[in-house]
Amino acid sequence: MTSTDVRDDEPGPTDDTGPGGYAAARLRLLTEKTRSGPPRRAALARLTDDWLAGLYEAAAPPPGTALVAVGGYGRGELSPRSDLDLLLLHDGSADARTVAALADRLWYPVWDLGIALDHSVRTAAEARRTAGEDLKVQLGLLDARTVAGDAALAGALRTAVLTDWRNQATRRLPELHALCRERAERSGELPYLLEPDLKEAHGGLRDAQALRAVAASWLADAPRAGLDEARRRLLDARDALHLATGRATDRLALQEQDAVAAELGLLDADTLLREVYEAGRTIAYASDVTWREVGRVVRARTARPRLRALLGGRGTRTGGAKAPAERTPLAEGVVEMDGEAVLALTARPDRDPVLPLRAAAAAAQAGLPLSPHAVRRLAAAGTTLPTPWPAEAREALVTLLGAGEPTVPVWEALEAEGLISRLLPDWERVRCRPQRNPVHTWTVDRHLVETAVRAASLTRRVHRPDLLLVAALLHDIGKGWPGDHSVAGETIARDVAARIGFDRADTAVLATVVRHHLLLVETATRRDLDDPATVRTVAETVRTQGALELLHALTEADALATGPAAWSTWRARLVDELVARVAGVLAGEEPPDPEAAAPSAEQERLAIEALRTGEPVLTLRTERVEAAGQTEPDPDPAPDPEPEPVGVELLVALPERPGVLPAVAGVLALHRLTVRAADLRAIALPAELGRGPVLVLDWRVAAEYGSLPEARRLRADLVRALDGSLDVSARLAERDAAQPRRRGVTAPPPRVTVAPAASRHACVLEVRAQDAPGLLHRIGRALEGAEVRVRSAHVSTLGANAVDTLYVTRPDGSRPDPDESAALAKTLEEALR
Repeated sequence: MTSTDVRDDEPGPTDDTGPGGYAAARLRLLTEKTRSGPPRRAALARLTDDWLAGLYEAAAPPPGTALVAVGGYGRGELSPRSDLDLLLLHDGSADARTVAALADRLWYPVWDLGIALDHSVRTAAEARRTAGEDLKVQLGLLDARTVAGDAALAGALRTAVLTDWRNQATRRLPELHALCRERAERSGELPYLLEPDLKEAHGGLRDAQALRAVAASWLADAPRAGLDEARRRLLDARDALHLATGRATDRLALQEQDAVAAELGLLDADTLLREVYEAGRTIAYASDVTWREVGRVVRARTARPRLRALLGGRGTRTGGAKAPAERTPLAEGVVEMDGEAVLALTARPDRDPVLPLRAAAAAAQAGLPLSPHAVRRLAAAGTTLPTPWPAEAREALVTLLGAGEPTVPVWEALEAEGLISRLLPDWERVRCRPQRNPVHTWTVDRHLVETAVRAASLTRRVHRPDLLLVAALLHDIGKGWPGDHSVAGETIARDVAARIGFDRADTAVLATVVRHHLLLVETATRRDLDDPATVRTVAETVRTQGALELLHALTEADALATGPAAWSTWRARLVDELVARVAGVLAGEEPPDPEAAAPSAEQERLAIEALRTGEPVLTLRTERVEAAGQTEPDPDPAPDPEPEPVGVELLVALPERPGVLPAVAGVLALHRLTVRAADLRAIALPAELGRGPVLVLDWRVAAEYGSLPEARRLRADLVRALDGSLDVSARLAERDAAQPRRRGVTAPPPRVTVAPAASRHACVLEVRAQDAPGLLHRIGRALEGAEVRVRSAHVSTLGANAVDTLYVTRPDGSRPDPDESAALAKTLEEALR
């Protein structure tokens, strides 16, 4: 007999118990649009119960047997492609062949339908023994439910397993916690992943199951606010993912997100991700709080026998009363107790609007978690800060942001109870907002907090650490609004700065820093630093040394908090060089004119050799940065420790001729060298040394992987590319065709724009395109065809996106007029398409 009955309005199996009847009823249930979520999962479980019960009864089972659902099926939560976790339980009275035959009659119909099956055949004693050895088996049995057969036998097993679980909790729960940590390290944090695993990632369904197991142990319990709803959202998303893909997958891949959102009736994939992130954060926070409580209880229970032994068998109570926990003051109204920051007994949250920030700052500075009970009390008090904030509140916020890594869990505790959005209403727009650029590790809100964490280690570099930390928190706040997030962020930063009590001058500085937080890195990597217009433009924008040093520190903190692809020693060196030049201009110095700069001795030597031989001459050397930040060639012998490499400098000199840029760029692509920057200049040598100008190319390159190629091989291929015996375009096309084609997101088309007033000497073209080997070669060919000359190129790659900036002149070295520049941009864009 079954544990439940199918309602009259539910699709049920046909009168027989064959796979076909169940399959048809299952299909009807999964395709009907009137039922979804928990009702559909429960109906699918009931339908499956009835089918399996029919198979069981048709097999004429011997007495003392039961078919038991465990795990997710035991909880009655069947997603469209969930596997079935089944235990055939018997009391040992039937002979082995009879039990094996019964199992075959049950398992084979399931396999015939292509449903994944996790099955076992055991006695109650064997099941308990296996559970004691395998934690995952024990967790599954905690949700055991009778599908058919001897309900008393199955009920006794579940009771025994629960008893074992509670008796062994102090030993098994640390094992479970270790499994959860290992899984989180392997699968990441669900609330911040662009393609989260709904089941395995931290904050996913596995963590929700672990919290149920902790509650069943009676050792600790999770915060329940919103937990059931969060779990339901993730289950609903997994159902939609199964239906959209037709596969038993838990990974919410990018290409599936639109279909999953449509299945759930949501606006778009971003709305889906925000819902998933919200649910994941709720579960992750509950998990972190619960495991902290478990650790405290386990430590106390483990220490109690040792303490009694030290006291000679005496208890820890005095006169029957438990000794009060020690409280250590942290700040006004805040104390430390049992490893947490809690509210003092005298604290009055309803009369102290600064207390939430003061408690958070005290907890972060002490490196302590903020007690969930304390945060709930603070949220329930409902007090609001006046506008503008009092100085104490502003200082507490700065103290919280300046605590470094401990800021993150304290901030998450405040967010879990809605306190951050109450303090900073504009935060709600960026909360859980995904960032679809794969360079970003975090959601927008977590990225802002991580930037403040990084900025905390840079506060000694600036005169106003408070402005740096608040700017770090606000620099991307405009991403919750349409349009350029820097422009929107400037307006929001002004409002927030005034609200939290900064004066007019400080508010203006914060607005400037937020508005131009990308200025330094974009200029350093995409503009010619030798062009005086570049340096003057930055100096006119930042206006003061104070704003410049704040932007310098924020640039580094922002990049470090973005992800490993956003910052490198090479980028740091370029930004440092730009800042030094801008600081000079702000101090009254004139930037040098690159047209008047004489070639270096190395460039002149190579130019003379190229003119003498009539062929390309090149050198390849590694550049390294010393601890003091100075860059110089590899020393010989290398010091200990060896300076960090920042790239490779490739100097090429050859008599000027057409096709040099595409030839060199193509040869570098063939040798799998990534171009970071390229400077091209013609050197007119004295008449006695030879005739005609010599073209000198100064490239910064890095190996895509593996070691650098030999200089002689590069030179040989370059000679062949220039004389036409090496068809670079054909070779690159062949290599591209040999790569396996993978399904992925369609890249947007390339875009080419003219940067107005970026240089007095050249037209500046910005090329934004999908990064690919040979991109600069294709750009060079298109510009050669347009009969213009490339003076310098600056290449920046973030994830799959390339932003190449090219300084272009007419063949005679003059700057193209605006109409010519616009036509050139259009021609290049069409060629790249």
